[in-house]
Amino acid sequence: MRILAVHNYYLLPGGEDQVYQAEIGLLRSRGNEVYEYAVSNDRIATMNRVSLGIHTIWSLQSFRHIKSLLQRIKPDLVHFHNIFPLLSPSVYYSCHSEAVPVVQTLHNYRNICASALLLRDGKPCQDCLYKAVPWPGIFHACYRNSYLASASVSAMLINHKILNTWKRRIDCYIALTNFARQLFLSCGFPDEKIAIKPNFVSIDPGVKRSAGSFGLFIGRLSPEKGVHTLARAWNNLSIIPLQIVGDGPEHGKLVNYIGLHGMKNIVLTGHLGREKVVGILKNSRFLILPSLYYEGFPLVLAESFSCGTPVIASRLGAMAEIVEDGKTGLLFTPGDAEDLAEKVEWAWNHPAEMAEMGKAARREYEEKYTAERNYQMLMEIYQKAIENHQRRQ
Repeated sequence: MRILAVHNYYLLPGGEDQVYQAEIGLLRSRGNEVYEYAVSNDRIATMNRVSLGIHTIWSLQSFRHIKSLLQRIKPDLVHFHNIFPLLSPSVYYSCHSEAVPVVQTLHNYRNICASALLLRDGKPCQDCLYKAVPWPGIFHACYRNSYLASASVSAMLINHKILNTWKRRIDCYIALTNFARQLFLSCGFPDEKIAIKPNFVSIDPGVKRSAGSFGLFIGRLSPEKGVHTLARAWNNLSIIPLQIVGDGPEHGKLVNYIGLHGMKNIVLTGHLGREKVVGILKNSRFLILPSLYYEGFPLVLAESFSCGTPVIASRLGAMAEIVEDGKTGLLFTPGDAEDLAEKVEWAWNHPAEMAEMGKAARREYEEKYTAERNYQMLMEIYQKAIENHQRRQ
């Protein structure tokens, strides 16, 4: 199959970028011909706010570039990952003009939320979901804490809802979980066009050989990731070692908090490459995901399962769907440091039970999150997109 993969890279590398690259590698490893078209948000620094706002709603440049590329390579379909903000929904119309099927992965909630996170003031928020005009997102400056930027994103959402872009110009969506699928369906997205395909682990790391000697957090050090809930929980866990892997805007505050409370059992490693991350996962007793928002599908969760490491996660959205409480890990109340501390203490004092959860997590990986299983699902989705496209021609 000949596929054009399209992505707008973020300023700071994240899970969406990794999934985009992993899927391209997966497709090529199975003999598919994959072309790439990517832009980076590095360009934003050279653009004024008005120009960026226009690009967000409709980028004529992207429309022309994609159209020209389609005419040259003639792909069987185009698979979009992130199109925000530089590509814009205009790229779907390029595909429509050349009669090429379109697949769009819903990595986040950008199509229904200005911030893409469904998060405000540290709590899940759905205020804009069922409004004709998503004015709360503008009023609260949900995107980048800017009224102008939030208005631009909201204008994009309004315009393309009016144009029926989300219903008419995409042949198949990929939701990462059933939770996300149901949320998009409740916002009017067509049932027959939303398939479920989770993220996956490209290379099987093998199963851990020890119970693990510390708790572990891996991720961006930002408020929505729940890093402060994690730190507060460790106020009462002075004998349990914790490693924090990652970097981000809350790094300084986290260092100060740890120092102020004399938490010598916490080690911050900074950002690490995948090989080292896998090694740390195998040596940890459990992974902690204390996020305060509806995560799409944390790639580190699948990686933890692949290593046979159970997960302690917020009882929220996709995490509560993926982690089965008492079977592949434990769930706690989002933002509740005391509840998290209780779950961590129980996990630390019950290594045999956690080892059994780790085995169950590994079985989940083998059933759902391997590269082979993901490739089968992706091919089925591509075929569905082609069939949906043919029906509307």
